[in-house]
Amino acid sequence: MVAKGTWFPGRVAARPIQLIKDTGEIHMELSTSRVTSKKLIRNLAACILTVAASHHAYAQDGEKFSVGVVTFLSGGAAESFGVPAWNGGEMLIEMLNEGGLLPPPYDKPGFGGLQIEATVVDEAGGATKQVQEFRNLIQREKVDTVLGYVSSGDCLAIPPVADELKAFTLLYDCGSPRVFEEGSYEYVFRTAAHAAMDNISLAKYIESRGIKMDSIAGINQDYSWGQDSWADFVASASQLNPNSQAETALFPKIFAGQYGTEISALVRKKADIVHSSLWGGDLQALVLQAAPRGLFSRSQVALSAGDHVLPQLNDKMPDGVIIGARGVNGLAARPRGDELTTILWEEYEKRYDVFPVQAPFRMWQALLGLKVAVEKAMDANGGKKPTDEELAAAMKGLSWTAPSGEISMALADGHQAIQPNAIGTTKWNSETNQMELVDLVYYGAECVNPPEGTKANDWINAGFPGAKCD
Repeated sequence: MVAKGTWFPGRVAARPIQLIKDTGEIHMELSTSRVTSKKLIRNLAACILTVAASHHAYAQDGEKFSVGVVTFLSGGAAESFGVPAWNGGEMLIEMLNEGGLLPPPYDKPGFGGLQIEATVVDEAGGATKQVQEFRNLIQREKVDTVLGYVSSGDCLAIPPVADELKAFTLLYDCGSPRVFEEGSYEYVFRTAAHAAMDNISLAKYIESRGIKMDSIAGINQDYSWGQDSWADFVASASQLNPNSQAETALFPKIFAGQYGTEISALVRKKADIVHSSLWGGDLQALVLQAAPRGLFSRSQVALSAGDHVLPQLNDKMPDGVIIGARGVNGLAARPRGDELTTILWEEYEKRYDVFPVQAPFRMWQALLGLKVAVEKAMDANGGKKPTDEELAAAMKGLSWTAPSGEISMALADGHQAIQPNAIGTTKWNSETNQMELVDLVYYGAECVNPPEGTKANDWINAGFPGAKCD
C-alpha cells in the first residue's frame, strides 16, 4: 500500500523530475512504518534527482548548484519524518527553480540564478554508513553542499568529516546540543534550534497551565537525543517547580517498537507527568500501545517533538496530550501563517493531500537559509558560484525568515540557529475529522534558547539568566 503524502522513485514521472539513475521499484508499507524494496535498498542511496524547471534557463553557462539531501527514506523514521521532509524539499526546490512563486527575497529563480539539483540519500543504516555516504556525496558526486540528518548520532559523526574534507554542510534537523557544545567546526552549520528549546518550552508550558508536576517519569530513546532531552526537561522542571522529582527514567533502544514492559512501569508509577522525546515509528507505537492501557488517563503525557505523527494517528492520538513541534511548525504555524507559510502550506496539501508537519518545515527553513547564504556569497564575489569557504563565511551569523519565523545563527560562533517555539494541546475535532492543537503558547527564541557562549544545561541549572520572555 502507498499512502497519500509520500514520495518514492516510481512516482517521479508525474512531475518534472529526471531520474538519472534507475534504482528499481520501491514499495512503502506505511501502515506498519516499514519501507521494503524489491531490489536492494542500498541502491536508493544512489538515486539522483535533477529538479529543474522545464522551460527556464537562468544560470550562466548552464551552471547548477547541487545539494546532497540526506533523510530517512526507509525504516521506522521514514513514514512520519524522512519522507515528508523530502516531499517538502522536492516541492520547494521545484518552486525555487521556477522562480516568482514565493514572496521576496525568495522570488528570484534558483540560488542566485543557479538551477538547483538534488541528490537524495537514504539516512538509514547508522553513523558508520552515513559517514561513507557523506564522503561519496562530496568526493564522487561532487555536490556543492550536503544538507541532511535527522538522527543525532549521525549529526555527531558527520561534522569532523565535513571539516576534514572542507565541505560546506547544513544539519537541518537533529537535536542533540552536543554537536556544537562539544565541538567547533568551520564548515558545519545547524539551521534549526537544538532540543534544549523543546524541553524548556515544554516545562514552561506545563508550569504556566498550572498542571501538577511534582513527580516526573520519562520514556526516551537510549542515545544522545533521548538522554539529552530527558536531562533538559528534568532540569527545567526542577527550576520552575522545586518540588519536582524525576522518579522513573526509561531508555529503550531506538526503534525498539514494543514497549509493553515500559508502559506497565509507567502505568504503575502514576507520575504527574510522563515525558517523552520518542519520534517516528517509535512514537506511533508508544501511543498505540499505551492508550488502551490507560496511560494517558493516569498521567499528563508531554511529547517534546510529537506533532509529526498526528497525520498517521489522527483520532488515535488521545485528547489532552501536550505536544511540541520543534519550532513554530505544523499545526502551530497555521494560525499565524504569513504569505510565505500560506503558499507553502497550500502547495504541500495540494500535492500530498496531507498537512505539513515539522519535518517539511525544518527542510524548508534549511533550504531557504541556503538560498540566502548562496546569494549573499554571490553578491560578495561578483556573481560567481561560491566556494565552500565563501558559503561558510556567508552562513556564519546569518538570519532569514522561514515559515517557522525568524531563524538566527546566533550560537556556536554563528554556526547554531535559534528560533521561536510553540507548544499546544491535542484535541480531535469530530465535526471536521481533523486533529487540532489548542491552547497554543508561543515562545520567543531568546526565551527558550541559551545565550551565546553558554551550554544549554548550564543555563537551565542557573535558572535561565537573561531569558527574554514576553
